[in-house]
Amino acid sequence: MPEAPIDAVDADDFVDSVDDDRMVVEDEQARLREFIKGLSPDDIRSGGWFTKLCAQALSSYTDKVTWQYFQERYEGVPADAIVDQRIKMATRYAALEGGLSAGAYSAAIITTLGTLGGSSPATVPAAIATVMLDVAFLTQLQLRLAYDVAVLYRIPLDLSDPEDMWKLIRVAFTIKSGEVVREGVVRVVPAMMRPLIKRFYSRGVLAAARGLPVVGKFLLQRNMIKIGIPLVGVPLAVVLNRYTTLVAGRHAQAVFRNEAQVIELAENLSERSKHPQLMLWVAWLVINADSKIADEEALLFRNLVRLVRDKHHVVDEQLARLVDIDPAEVWRRIDSESGDLSDVVDAANRVAAVDGAINALEEAIISELRDRSGSLKP
Repeated sequence: MPEAPIDAVDADDFVDSVDDDRMVVEDEQARLREFIKGLSPDDIRSGGWFTKLCAQALSSYTDKVTWQYFQERYEGVPADAIVDQRIKMATRYAALEGGLSAGAYSAAIITTLGTLGGSSPATVPAAIATVMLDVAFLTQLQLRLAYDVAVLYRIPLDLSDPEDMWKLIRVAFTIKSGEVVREGVVRVVPAMMRPLIKRFYSRGVLAAARGLPVVGKFLLQRNMIKIGIPLVGVPLAVVLNRYTTLVAGRHAQAVFRNEAQVIELAENLSERSKHPQLMLWVAWLVINADSKIADEEALLFRNLVRLVRDKHHVVDEQLARLVDIDPAEVWRRIDSESGDLSDVVDAANRVAAVDGAINALEEAIISELRDRSGSLKP
């Protein structure tokens, strides 16, 4: 999606800024209408629309939107500030699109969803096209927003790799985020509408979406509430579009910023280490202390191995083949070293804290390490 102005504006420029945003949204809607014309009822019913939209939304976009792309536009600006601006821009677009689309919503659209099976395989009813325009717009907007955030925090994503593609989808449309949206909707809309929304969710009007895959089903369900409540469609669509996009953006920021912090930690530990191979053994012992490997710990160790290989030219085949780590083997390696091992002790502390507070099992290993190193070494 072309980038609208996101710098601060004074009162005289506000109208122009809104007009610019509207132009961006309307241009994107026009492109997506062409995309929807190419869908069949089976694409919508089966969830195939989501696969097709992912391909269209990300193929050329990822070629253009790189870290250098953002640096050219925001030279010298920290990633956090740029991410914040991208989220604000996306929420503006989402709210504006919701208002434009909601004017065409009617309760009849819900009934039409149940008739897709009888529709011509070559055409999608106009009512469904109206729903799909909003769904497709938000889907594309939030996918691209999540990708922007990953790029800005320098999290490498190869979208030709199914694992990385699924990672992006999980971040952009996380189940946890979806639950927040579904429960949070009652808190953000006007009080007089809350009982109506609760009844709407309990009436089973979402039954037409049950045949869609998990992701497609969630995206369609999220939009149904805007369609099925008479008279309040436009204000509710604006609120929900803005809110769900804000949730998606903040979730992406939390996930990818955390990953960036872990990778930065791995870089710092590798850079400062005077005993890179020993550091890997100690780090793996600490990570396995409680017999659980958190996502942050796995990410940290994977990057430590990579950086030690690239920066120190150390590849430890014995460690790579290891199934169960024996503390005695690590202590043997510690005892065979001489000199200052404070870098290894520091690394152990940093590794233990990467997934939260240091637990008793991790502390016991660090204490033993401290006893066997430092002042006890000649």
